Amino acid sequence: MGVALAQAGASAPEITVYNQGFALVKEVRRLELKPGRQQIRVEDVAALIEPNSVGVRKLQGAGDFVVLEQNYQYDLISPLAILNKAVGQKVRFIRLLQNGQKDVVTGTLLSSPTAVVNPSGEGAQTTYNGLVIRTDDGRILLNPSGEIEVMQIPEGMISKPTLVWDVDAQPGAVEAELSYLTRGMTWSADYVLTLDGSGKAGLIGWVTLNNSSGATFKDAKLKLMAGDVQRVETQRMGLRGGMGGAMPMMAKADQFQEESLFEYHLYTLQRPATVRDKETKQIQLLAGEGVPVEKKLIVDALRDFGRYFPSEGEFGTGNLKPQVRVEFVNSEKNGLGMPLPKGNVKVYQRDASGSVQMLGEDAIDHTPKDERISLVVGRSFDVVAERRRTNFRRLAPTTVEESFEIEVRNRKSTPETVHVYERRYGDWKVTQKSQDFAKLDANTIDFVVQLKAGETKKVSYTVITSW
Repeated sequence: MGVALAQAGASAPEITVYNQGFALVKEVRRLELKPGRQQIRVEDVAALIEPNSVGVRKLQGAGDFVVLEQNYQYDLISPLAILNKAVGQKVRFIRLLQNGQKDVVTGTLLSSPTAVVNPSGEGAQTTYNGLVIRTDDGRILLNPSGEIEVMQIPEGMISKPTLVWDVDAQPGAVEAELSYLTRGMTWSADYVLTLDGSGKAGLIGWVTLNNSSGATFKDAKLKLMAGDVQRVETQRMGLRGGMGGAMPMMAKADQFQEESLFEYHLYTLQRPATVRDKETKQIQLLAGEGVPVEKKLIVDALRDFGRYFPSEGEFGTGNLKPQVRVEFVNSEKNGLGMPLPKGNVKVYQRDASGSVQMLGEDAIDHTPKDERISLVVGRSFDVVAERRRTNFRRLAPTTVEESFEIEVRNRKSTPETVHVYERRYGDWKVTQKSQDFAKLDANTIDFVVQLKAGETKKVSYTVITSW
């Protein structure tokens, strides 16, 4: 049976990288087909290819073919792999004596340094056996130090991962599109939000691409898929513009263009990019200036307690530090408006000397345009709160009356607004309150406290809860 090599085509490869650690690779290969049945070797594919995902289709050309069988060969040449497969074969052992002369011994390799136990099943293990050679004169050499020469490369070993197609063909040259999924490629988004201290900020987004697939893709058309794509987990092979002074989005012409695809978002780089194996690449995704931002201080004593039903014991009382949030809307009006892939956001602000200082860091999920983004950056230093339960009375076995007082103190020389969140579960009703509140949802109420510089205020309320 004849063997032909699939040559790289004139078109550059296309790579779509997903958040979940895999990529879809598409490339054009040129085939010189002979009549009848033959083998075609497709080299330079990713080492972490998923063989069951391979697809091939003819694009153009006089010939034609049908793939009858496909094999993925990944038994790669290495010193240990050669020795493992050379057990039982003749070898030459060369060692350097103390007088500087070489001693050459011929014999049979009885044991390689390592062996794989149960290689085809679950729980495969590599064990250290040690090197054992039986010389032609009957001696047994145990773990000798020196060089080993094998007479030939064991059958079936190759220098690079290769797809081998068994095809039935009609003669002629063909250009075919090869597509496959590979593990070992992933990407993430990182953002830098820089506050100017006057209610505006600049946002820059970066893409970080990691390639450990075992293949290099030169001048590739790079696409990034953002979204939660469902995959079935199976056992893997043992391989390794606008108002308020806002400016339009300042993504360069040769950077990413975004489009909706099904229920996901696709970002296509508008220039070729070489993605090398074992490389981390960073590319700017977006940039916006003059983004209106809002700082928000929140006292949320029961946030981390889950569903809580009152009892004689107290929860969430004592001294509290308000959570500090920075919020903005991802809209064109605010100089943004591109769907933002999930990632980490680092928040900075310039000090009096103009130097940038880090304020905090938070993570965002995939965020559509026109949605509000709320980032937790830390805890307030100069605004403090104290929460006390001032009364508790059990009206029935599953009905209680409670009274609370939350004192909020502003130790700054500037005014502040503090949101005091109180969380209630079950069937509850506020019977007395020191000020109005907003009901954010079925379980959360929000008292908005306006504080002047150096001012202290108290919020109090009484609530009856049944469950």
